[in-house]
Amino acid sequence: MTPPVVLTIAGSDSGGGAGIQADLKTFAALGAYGTSVITAITAQNTLGVTAIHPVPIEVVEAQLDAVLCDFEVAAVKVGMIGDKAVAELIRARGSQLPNLVVDPVLVATSGARLAAAAAVEPLLAYGCILTPNRQEAGALTRSPVETAGEMVSAAVRLAAGGARAVVVTGSELATDVLWHDGVTTTLHGEPVDTINNHGSGCTFSSALAVRLAFGDSVPSAVSAAKKYVTAALRGGSDWRLGAGPGPLNHFA
Repeated sequence: MTPPVVLTIAGSDSGGGAGIQADLKTFAALGAYGTSVITAITAQNTLGVTAIHPVPIEVVEAQLDAVLCDFEVAAVKVGMIGDKAVAELIRARGSQLPNLVVDPVLVATSGARLAAAAAVEPLLAYGCILTPNRQEAGALTRSPVETAGEMVSAAVRLAAGGARAVVVTGSELATDVLWHDGVTTTLHGEPVDTINNHGSGCTFSSALAVRLAFGDSVPSAVSAAKKYVTAALRGGSDWRLGAGPGPLNHFA
């Protein structure tokens, strides 16, 4: 059977744990065919980000055109944007980008700032599925998001802007909050004792996009993505790759 095509629009991670590299691994592991548009090149490893080079907007647009004119894309994951012009481009091409999942990557796991909240604002009112972690949700709503109650409030506030659905992820808490169709649900998972969590947010949003490409409902896709990330965290928990927080095992 021909696999569904899923597109990632994101930055490159030279360490291979996050960004485009994590997205394509996730697509492959879950049975989708991955295509990509690179928005930025980062010099990055498990210890942090040392340099960021944004890809010129005309080159980003050329990559997008190349994919869309030849492939029937079933779902799209958006990660690191960096430049507001990229968000405007995605918004302008919205009719060609079904099942749009936006992971507003603002800060890397290492703490390095990758983008300002203003860079993703053009997409907040678009009918996409937003998947911020607690810190990103706080930056987008301009209020701290630490507790489960604050995660619920942030999800509702972000949904009010016009999103199709919002998932605020709790990272190491393994507790996420989903807003969909006017209903807010708290999803409890099993925390995994590991420092190897680099790229977990990218992996979650990518897995969510894959399940949407296969036709899952939003709640079912979120549940499947959450289980996949847990398995990938557990599968790489004993790995020792690099001196800092390492990657997940996407093929566990």
